[in-house]
Amino acid sequence: MVKPEIRSEVLVIGAGVSGLTTALTLARAKVPVRVVADRQPKQSTSCAAGAIWGPYLVSHDHIKQWSEESYNVLYELAERQSRWGEPTGVRMVAGIEASRAPDLPPDWATQLDGFRMCSVAELPDGFVSGWRYTSPVVDMPMYLDYLVTALEDLGCTVETGHVASLDDAAAQATVTVNCTGFGAHRLVPDDELTPVRGQLAVAENPGLKEFFAEYSEEADDLIYFLPQGDRVVLGGSAEPGEREMDCNPDTIAGIVRRCAEIEPRLRGVRVLDRRVGIRPSRPVVRVEHVRFGERHVIHNYGHGGAGVSLSWGCASEIRDIVLDVIMA
Repeated sequence: MVKPEIRSEVLVIGAGVSGLTTALTLARAKVPVRVVADRQPKQSTSCAAGAIWGPYLVSHDHIKQWSEESYNVLYELAERQSRWGEPTGVRMVAGIEASRAPDLPPDWATQLDGFRMCSVAELPDGFVSGWRYTSPVVDMPMYLDYLVTALEDLGCTVETGHVASLDDAAAQATVTVNCTGFGAHRLVPDDELTPVRGQLAVAENPGLKEFFAEYSEEADDLIYFLPQGDRVVLGGSAEPGEREMDCNPDTIAGIVRRCAEIEPRLRGVRVLDRRVGIRPSRPVVRVEHVRFGERHVIHNYGHGGAGVSLSWGCASEIRDIVLDVIMA
């Protein structure tokens, strides 16, 4: 029996933020990497993210470690953009997170630059508690371009192709890293994955410099707006069980209306783009090494709405696993 050709030591499946960050971290460690995805990064769910750093509604023993490492990298990328004009897509933005209930801030928020509790007078009508901090805000299309360019500089491109099964992946590489997001529901398969559709609008920025984010552990239609230069991202929605990728005009109109109730300058704002993506929600993030016959599969999925916030930390852990495997 002829053994299948080994085209690379590591095959990364998926070209969203988790796949690209993992591939880049491996490539920087001098590991040969090949990236294959059904869709190019600009067509991935990651491109539809808001996105602001914050380990929201995810569970794993390593969340604190992963999110802190990711914050540090994003902070550095924001510095590169602000000081030297490198188009990383990351900015450090100050703003308010507020709740309609008498809540306390999550522990991670209290560690951020500029953290302080807000007075009631600082909060929008209907909100009774809140806090200020400064956090990385990420322009996802620009950020994905930055990651792709960084990969290309190391000789790695993203191939468009379909990996039908883990057997198919194992025939192509000794080590496969599964960064397929909700696609892992079919590929693994993993019935613990739940699709949560999210929609947002991108509008002309009427002069906003600070973000606003509603804090709640239950609401499906949280309000947030994230300034990104001459544009502002308005959100959002969380629709469990929905996996269709068509934007709903009524949902987008509702998002704009709710944001304008918080910030009057957003009334009548011109919407430039509408985005929809599927968050891969899972009870526990899966970062796990699994033997697959004589080959190895390393899973990296189930990050929910915290893919960016955990991306660099998860990628570092996977790099360490891969190095242990290929050096054994």
